[in-house]
Amino acid sequence: MKRAMDILLILVTTPIWLPVLGAVALAVRAAMGAPIFFRQARPSLHAQPFMLLKFRTMRVGAGSDAKRLTPFGRFLRGSSLDELPELFNVLRGDMSLVGPRPLLMEYLPLYTPEQMRRHEVLPGITGWAQIHGRNALSWEEKFEMDVWYVEHRTMVMDIAILARTLWQVISGRGVTAKGHATMPVFTGTPASGENETKP
Repeated sequence: MKRAMDILLILVTTPIWLPVLGAVALAVRAAMGAPIFFRQARPSLHAQPFMLLKFRTMRVGAGSDAKRLTPFGRFLRGSSLDELPELFNVLRGDMSLVGPRPLLMEYLPLYTPEQMRRHEVLPGITGWAQIHGRNALSWEEKFEMDVWYVEHRTMVMDIAILARTLWQVISGRGVTAKGHATMPVFTGTPASGENETKP
């Protein structure tokens, strides 16, 4: 049922998002050149890898993410337009519209058994953590919300998350953690179980 809802919503809204996607692709090409898309292996259901597709927001080359992030890229992230190509990941079945965000493959060995439960469902373009603070949350707070979603998810909740995501995008809140292009690198949960200190 969830898969059917994902496909139906994407198909019904195609006249809206497809022209926007095309316009953003042309803008990225004009502002930053090729490549237009950013591709990276991320963990899907049961931590199986898939190739995530996003619009490129950084300059190619060496340097920190914060330094390579372009002004136009910052706009794309702030408006969440860089996430639009992930709709193709949803159509392919790698992702869902709603679920825990797909993070980096190298984080997998760092999760606690409880945190690893976030991979019991398909990753999402948006999710419970995204509407409750996004990147303003600590890693532990995010993972707690991801697991809570896994345990309590319903179709009604998914619809509510999608609706609240629209407000989150408009408000632009929680796009980045202070001092970072997105979030600090996850290095594992402290043995004491205390939350990491936020940057």
